[in-house]
Amino acid sequence: MPAINVPQPEFMEDEEISIFADAVGKFYQQHAPEKRVLKWREDGQVEREFWNEAGEAGLLGVSVPEEYGGHGGDFRHDMVVIDQQAKHGVEGFAASLHNTVILPYLVRHGTEEQKKKYLPKLVTGELVSAIAMTEPGVGSDLQSITTTALKDGNGYRINGAKTYISNGQTADFIIVVAKTDPNERAKGISLMLLETEGAEGFQRGKKLDKVGMDAADTSELFFDDVFVPAENVLGGEEGKGFYQLMGELPQERLIIAMGAMTGIEKALEVTMDFVKNRKAFGQTIWDFQNTQFVLADLNARGTAARVFVNDCIAKHLKGELDVPTACMAKYMVTELQGEVVDKCLQFHGGAGFINDYPIARMFRDSRITRIFGGSNEVMKMVIARSM
Repeated sequence: MPAINVPQPEFMEDEEISIFADAVGKFYQQHAPEKRVLKWREDGQVEREFWNEAGEAGLLGVSVPEEYGGHGGDFRHDMVVIDQQAKHGVEGFAASLHNTVILPYLVRHGTEEQKKKYLPKLVTGELVSAIAMTEPGVGSDLQSITTTALKDGNGYRINGAKTYISNGQTADFIIVVAKTDPNERAKGISLMLLETEGAEGFQRGKKLDKVGMDAADTSELFFDDVFVPAENVLGGEEGKGFYQLMGELPQERLIIAMGAMTGIEKALEVTMDFVKNRKAFGQTIWDFQNTQFVLADLNARGTAARVFVNDCIAKHLKGELDVPTACMAKYMVTELQGEVVDKCLQFHGGAGFINDYPIARMFRDSRITRIFGGSNEVMKMVIARSM
């Protein structure tokens, strides 16, 4: 029995979804065995070849319309790819970023020409994506970015620096958040589409040494007069970038909440197994009333969180998930995740501090969820403004 026993929601009770989940699970088993994932951790990134394998197996662009080379699924198919990845311990593979954060920008906001040019390559894995928002001096306040994309002849020149960019070492297709009008705040922002191959002036900085998420590459990016043609403004019109970003944030924050929820469930599962087998003072750790009370509390709150997340997913599938509710999910579930993994690590004793144990990696990996996608302080600001 799973640690959190909430029935599968009705929207996932579809035979086609079940068949797809089985196929995705088998792909991860065959192509991402523990030995290969360990190599990714050691290298600090997933090798490029795996992206091609995932594309060939149909794991990329699963909700992209068929007319653009996609598989014509919906958000449930994206969920399956992410959920099966977590269940099989496939670290570092940024499928959620590629499928549910970046590709929707093109699907929902791209011109017909942009969709036809880029989406088929992003679906096959020929192109791997990243989005460059954060700068060395600018985090959540995106209106204050200093990277510029200024007109030059029949295109634009991008100048600036970005940091903490997921997939930064691997990506060859990057959505760059830049100011096409430095005198404006939100209205001056545009999203620029950049293919990195042969892009003069584009440079990848060092791969950043992180607290956790060892197999996921995170990097600095530098732009020195990087030229992009005029048709590479997302949507074909300047000044729409900030509104395009804001429109996609609810899904991104829901994805973070979903990942945190999976993390809570996994932490409780490995901890229940540990405390029922580890003995101290002539009994198992589970036999102590303190253990039972703490884990019962975490299970109760985890169950409530799972019900809430499932409700948010149901709303999102209907197009009804609003920004404040998505922020609530991201804030509440990631905060709970931090508490759960900390208390679960404590039950492991010294073993919890050893990276060979899953709970130690969960402890390190979970810390970022309260920061990326908008810090939890920003989430509370958004929630408060809606009250």
